[in-house]
Amino acid sequence: MSEVRLIPLGVGDAFAASHYTTCLALGVDDAWLLIECPHPIRKMLREATGAAGLPFDLDRVEAVAVSHLHADHCSGLEDFGYYTYFALGRRARLAMHPEASAKLWDGLLAAGMAEVQMEPNGPTIQKQLDDYFELIPLNASTPVSVGPFAIECRRTIHPVPTTAFRIRAGGRTLAFSADTAFDPTLIDWLAPADLIVHEVTVLGHAAVHTPYEKLVALPAALRNKMRLIHYPDDFDLAASVIEPLRQGQCYAV
Repeated sequence: MSEVRLIPLGVGDAFAASHYTTCLALGVDDAWLLIECPHPIRKMLREATGAAGLPFDLDRVEAVAVSHLHADHCSGLEDFGYYTYFALGRRARLAMHPEASAKLWDGLLAAGMAEVQMEPNGPTIQKQLDDYFELIPLNASTPVSVGPFAIECRRTIHPVPTTAFRIRAGGRTLAFSADTAFDPTLIDWLAPADLIVHEVTVLGHAAVHTPYEKLVALPAALRNKMRLIHYPDDFDLAASVIEPLRQGQCYAV
């Protein structure tokens, strides 16, 4: 059985000043999958994977799985697409559910990527999403293979279309809640995984996220294989009953 490793590149929520926003690198053998893609993705990769003792860059990334189009989860996609296209000479692979990706080009990326002028007074070249990205559609009914990773998804409770993930690789399964209000049915869907990464917030923050008090009330067996992410700066890491993920540490799945 292959060793499956998880390196948090960012652990903060959308307004974090102490950490990068939420992003994970999941690795098996020599292949890596990014979960979420905020800016500045290459700097995040360099710092976290270097600290973990497993340094690598975007050339080693099989694909990126993005849960939804809020900027703290996807603002690095322009960097990812441009770097892969111009520096690596290929398209970037991007796995998303069609509901989550529906506005990806017209609503997000086209403003910065649709028109390219390579020299002064030269022609303007029109580009489309598939010039930069190979979009891999996920669905809720069956796993989708992306290299050595098999990705399942499920809709969460969030203001924009958002999907949680269960990702199987090397005989192990990682579950990622993505952004969600507390949802017992989602918890049940995540529960079979070997390691569960769940978002968390504290009372007084947005109701569209999951309060710590709800997670800490879960059965101990479930809490023991759960790790917390997407936490605000005022979240008390030391007092948490459930282990919070730390940027630049390497975890076994």
